[in-house]
Amino acid sequence: MKAACWLDQESDRYGAAVRQKIAEFAETWGDVASTGFAATAWRIATELEPAYLRRHPRVISATCRRNTWDGTLTCEAAIAAPWPAELSGNRHWTQDRGWRDWPQTFGQYLTPTDHDVVRAPHLRTQLLVAATIPPDHLPPTPPGPAADEVEHAARRAVAVIARELNDLLGPLLTQLERNPRPTPPAAGSAPARSGS
Repeated sequence: MKAACWLDQESDRYGAAVRQKIAEFAETWGDVASTGFAATAWRIATELEPAYLRRHPRVISATCRRNTWDGTLTCEAAIAAPWPAELSGNRHWTQDRGWRDWPQTFGQYLTPTDHDVVRAPHLRTQLLVAATIPPDHLPPTPPGPAADEVEHAARRAVAVIARELNDLLGPLLTQLERNPRPTPPAAGSAPARSGS
């Protein structure tokens, strides 16, 4: 099964970032629900450069937030996907304009540059996933800003969310990699035509 995300355990960058941004957790101290703390820990992990949280090339983004309906942790992920069969099977709709899919560099799905868009129109298909992380899997929120305790809880929260996303998204990513749709034709090539 493909991993949706994993942590760079070789570096202490995340611990340093948590210590530096400890004030961002201030509204969560002692909160019975650990979702606010976990969402902040996840956001800090995803903002680090170079990346502390590594992602599968198809995972364009993965964010977490407190669900306004019941306070649980909602994760939302955008996944690069091939064109649906309704578009890739018959390309008359392309009108020979050289439509392109996601640009890729070393397997990483990228946003097309302005130069790319000038050369050809792009249609980037995404799957948008929204799911809840079970609250009983998250570590408790620390009672206050003791740096070691906060860092430890933040690492645990990020690891739990990554594990849950792997369980949720791994089979989907495996299926996408197993059965990719044909890629669109290169700019200037004739579209595929159905027999008449």
